[in-house]
Amino acid sequence: MVRMLKWFFPSCLALTLSVLSLPARAQHNFKTVQDIAARTDLKPGAIIPMPTTRMRGQEAIPKGRSPFSGSVKADASESSHSGTRFPGDVQYHGGPVVDTATQHTLFVNPSSACPANSCWGDPIGFLTDLGFSRFIHVSDQYVNSDDSNRYPVGTNFIVPGYAPSAGAGMPFTNLDLALAAYFVASQTGGFGDNNIYHLFLVPGQDVCFDNTFTQCYSPDNANTFAFCAYHSSVQDSAGNVVVYTVEPYQNVAGCNVAPDTPNGQLVDSTNNVLSHETFETITDPHADAWWNSLDNGIFGEEIADECQFLFFTSTASYFDPAVVRLNHKLYAVQQEYSNLHHACVANARD
Repeated sequence: MVRMLKWFFPSCLALTLSVLSLPARAQHNFKTVQDIAARTDLKPGAIIPMPTTRMRGQEAIPKGRSPFSGSVKADASESSHSGTRFPGDVQYHGGPVVDTATQHTLFVNPSSACPANSCWGDPIGFLTDLGFSRFIHVSDQYVNSDDSNRYPVGTNFIVPGYAPSAGAGMPFTNLDLALAAYFVASQTGGFGDNNIYHLFLVPGQDVCFDNTFTQCYSPDNANTFAFCAYHSSVQDSAGNVVVYTVEPYQNVAGCNVAPDTPNGQLVDSTNNVLSHETFETITDPHADAWWNSLDNGIFGEEIADECQFLFFTSTASYFDPAVVRLNHKLYAVQQEYSNLHHACVANARD
């Protein structure tokens, strides 16, 4: 986990964004958000990234992290992994948590070659299944709620024709994507921690923290390739907050899971990272709630960071998920750290 300094949008920035809503599994009303000029008073919050399998921040793979051997195979159990992992309990730092929220997806620049939702597998379906699962209840201990289906999927959006502020063919910056999430929230009344926006980027689209383009999702540039996804927030001068995650295309070397998972690399690579960011947004939306502050080798890590384990072959490295059953369907997604169990778990009842 890397904690970035807060910064402001430049006053000269003005962008136009068109947004159309996309139905999930059930029918939804279409909404349109058009011709929205940039706010100049927006203040982004901390950026909390998920490092790649090749890098963790500025370091190589950290000490204390070791993969299981062997491939992940689907089976009928809640987890395909035997044994228990004990990274270290996280501590509470006083900030808000998300005890309930409506989740929204934003597919940025989809096309006929990369249709919304299906180009990334089925993240809308995954979020629905996660919300109905026992796995989501690992978060109960951190948010003081055990209500069922408290993170439902709401309206889903298509964001067409949205160009990076640095120009066509350039990476997006966090500023660009915070602005997109803010525009949608401002037009739909979806401000506050009780709405989570997940922004999905098409294959080949890079994103960097800022316009120095040095800390990026950039599988095409190993020198700057530092993270697979991240979560953050943005606030305007009236105090309206938008919470969001950024989900670049995950089926690339450095961000994907190993072959032979239940749904294949595309689906399970997408959902492994989406699950990671969802749990961390719930338990630490503004980088001031639940994270490890002890001098134990994993300082700063949130509940998903502590269970982000790796699998190595002679030629590649992959994320090493567990096979879990969510709403009667098998997925390969990483476990989450439970203070109650003092271990990484794939089920609130483990």
